[in-house]
Amino acid sequence: MRGEILRAWASLIRDNSEELAVLVTVEQGKPLAEARYEIGYGAGFIDWFAAEGERTYGETIPSHKPASLLHVRKQPIGVAAAITPWNFPVAMITRKAGAALAAGCPIIVKPAPETPLSALAVARLGEEAGLPPGVFQVLVGDPIALSEPLLRDTRVRALSFTGSTQVGRLLLGGAAETVKKVSLELGGHAPFLVFDDVDVEKAVKGAMAAKFATSGQDCLAANRIYVQRGIYGAFAEAFASELARLKVGHGLEPATDIGPMTKLSVANKCRVHIDDAAAKGAQVITAKQDDNLGPNFVSPTLLTDVTDGMLIAREETFGPVAAILPFDSEEEVLARANASEMGLAAYVYTDSLRRALRVSEKIECGMVGVNSASFTGPPIPFGGWKQSGLGREGARQGIDEYMELKYVCFGDLAD
Repeated sequence: MRGEILRAWASLIRDNSEELAVLVTVEQGKPLAEARYEIGYGAGFIDWFAAEGERTYGETIPSHKPASLLHVRKQPIGVAAAITPWNFPVAMITRKAGAALAAGCPIIVKPAPETPLSALAVARLGEEAGLPPGVFQVLVGDPIALSEPLLRDTRVRALSFTGSTQVGRLLLGGAAETVKKVSLELGGHAPFLVFDDVDVEKAVKGAMAAKFATSGQDCLAANRIYVQRGIYGAFAEAFASELARLKVGHGLEPATDIGPMTKLSVANKCRVHIDDAAAKGAQVITAKQDDNLGPNFVSPTLLTDVTDGMLIAREETFGPVAAILPFDSEEEVLARANASEMGLAAYVYTDSLRRALRVSEKIECGMVGVNSASFTGPPIPFGGWKQSGLGREGARQGIDEYMELKYVCFGDLAD
């Protein structure tokens, strides 16, 4: 029954995909083509968990006790709460709610204050699909006022959050008071490693996709692009050429590649990172754009000759600013890439299979794309290492975040 309702919900989301995509673009700012992709991406999670809910198998344990039968079953943990971000206002809800509902858990969603309408629209479609009243709830309003009761209430047994590491730490501390099961998907600061044995054009294409998707407002965005010195000049020149083709504008305009930053604070942080890098010796290359777009718009910018002491090399930018840093050896770049408390995702571009295996093994991240800028989706366990989060979303591991294990021992089974 749960699976049927979830599949109906996913179908309704697809049937209304154009209206939802326009709503996402108007609220969040991303180009309409990317919003359309997000709607299909989000519906895919519901379909995935509708099927995964039918595969929440337990296990039988070979008994160490005479005349006994031992088994483990999975059961719903109870009411769950989800606090979701503004950069993927539909997909981050469906990835969490699809898993919770498939597990048999009611879920309360607190969307970002910047994107409430997307959440309410998805909830309305859930009602039409047959979700029982109260099983999927959306709370819209002040984040602190709404989050604190969810943290204190013992009836809420699981919490899932996607957002900044700073806020994640606060929520983890609050959830500790009632010992909730917590899953966190936090900051990125992804390294993008380009070795000199790879085709420059291929690497530039991958770096552009990894940097500028969602206008750079993506936890997976390549924030530190390390390029081996032998091809550094050629890579920077080709990257600058591609950068010049990007068009900044309103998300509903067909030609737009880069929309506005959803929050003015994000746009201002981009400017701070550019100014800091320029003051410390970086070269600044900016794609020429119209000057009257407003303060939330940031022109795509390339910073070359970036050093590890610059802010952009130490902090996640979350915008359309690309930093290229030279390196000499594999050992050196691994040490620099791992010298961060963030460990969500990394990218490795090389034509050496041995190097790809070595580097993907040694890099301290939860997800690694080798010669690919695209690697997410419902079947993969999405999540990071270190201060980039706890737990996983998607895949078979995603539904486990909303389930408890129960071990049962049947004794005295001898005749």
